[in-house]
Amino acid sequence: MPRKKAKKSRKPVKFKTITIKVTARQKKSLMNYSKSRRTTPNKLIKKAIRPLLQNYAGLEVGNISQAKVNQLELF
Repeated sequence: MPRKKAKKSRKPVKFKTITIKVTARQKKSLMNYSKSRRTTPNKLIKKAIRPLLQNYAGLEVGNISQAKVNQLELF
């Protein structure tokens, strides 16, 4: 019988912390909405922004120079 190959161990996922400020009313709304959907506020926020961030992980952002307002008025 052929030998079974050993499974490669997975590389651990590195998490980074991001903080945002919300008003008391926004927090109350977030808590009520997440409680009604039986989820956590963190999962709710991640699910909301996931479609916006999926395709930008490997994107190289170049340095775009903006023309000054005074330069635009010359022409």
